Amino acid sequence: MSACSSGTALDASKPATEEVKSNSEDLKRSLPSGLGLSETQITSHGFDSTKEEVMEAGAYQGSPEPPLPSVMSPSRVAASRLAQQGSDLIVPAGGQRTQTKSGPVILADEIKNPAMEKLELVRKWSLNTYKCTRQIISEKLGRGSRTVDLELEAQIDILRDNKKKYENILRLAQTLSTQLFQMVHTQRQLGDAFADLSLKSLELHEEFGYNADTQKLLAKNGETLLGAINFFIASVNTLVNKTIEDTLMTVKQYESARIEYDAYRTDLEELNLGPRDANTLPKIEQSQHLFQAHKEKYDKMRSDVSIKLKFLEENKVKVLHNQLVLFHNAIAAYFAGNQKQLEQTLKQFHIKLKTPGVDAPSWLEEQ
Repeated sequence: MSACSSGTALDASKPATEEVKSNSEDLKRSLPSGLGLSETQITSHGFDSTKEEVMEAGAYQGSPEPPLPSVMSPSRVAASRLAQQGSDLIVPAGGQRTQTKSGPVILADEIKNPAMEKLELVRKWSLNTYKCTRQIISEKLGRGSRTVDLELEAQIDILRDNKKKYENILRLAQTLSTQLFQMVHTQRQLGDAFADLSLKSLELHEEFGYNADTQKLLAKNGETLLGAINFFIASVNTLVNKTIEDTLMTVKQYESARIEYDAYRTDLEELNLGPRDANTLPKIEQSQHLFQAHKEKYDKMRSDVSIKLKFLEENKVKVLHNQLVLFHNAIAAYFAGNQKQLEQTLKQFHIKLKTPGVDAPSWLEEQ
């Protein structure tokens, strides 16, 4: 009986021992490698208190892969949840987490401040204005040096002098046109008065009639001459107030570029005369860069002025030649009483006269 009972007890303890071993193996698998399995002991007690099994875990004899980190890897569901939560968390420098709304992160370039750009433009404009003003004052006081193109400056002076003379001719021609218009208007009224008296005065019918015809002919020729003079005025006005004025605007831009060039040239010369050290070398390099930029601008404007002066001279000669011939022929034909020559002069220059008392055709008639 004792043998059977002891055998039965041993047999009953076997399943328990095997169950303990299986549990210890599961626990071994679940433990991370970083905990030092070599120092872990698992003790299993069977039903027999005198029998004790001790399992010592040695070094892991598995695959040669490097050990996993000492963090238990979560499941896929938990990982997805952690990822979703992590996208909504921002960890600042202080270590505290603040929750923000999830959304895509967009990396943009640095946004420029419009106020800072305007302030920089104002600063550059102020600095440039200061340098130019200082250059102008020094030139007027005779202290500063200025760049002079003798040939170009002489051409500009001649152009300005000619513009004043052409403006005087234009003013006198306008006065002549106004006076001629008044004279023609008076002659027309005088011819109408003579014609009326020739019908009412039978004894002086022929005399009044001759004078009426003469005044009407003079008024007609005066209107033809007036058309030629007005055409001359319009052409000279275009030459003086548009063509020459456009060239003088380019000359003003050239002079402004010349002042800026001399201002930055003077600034660079002053820096080159001073000491050269770590503080002044960057300033000299920047001044050299600005000087080169304004030198290129000055050279470009000087070239533009030279080209415009050349084309202006050619255009001026051509225009004034035709207009002076027209003015001479019209005046000579009018005072010579040569009506045919006067009309031929207008046809030569394609001048159309408006018939007095006739309104311009409407847009419907022109269609």
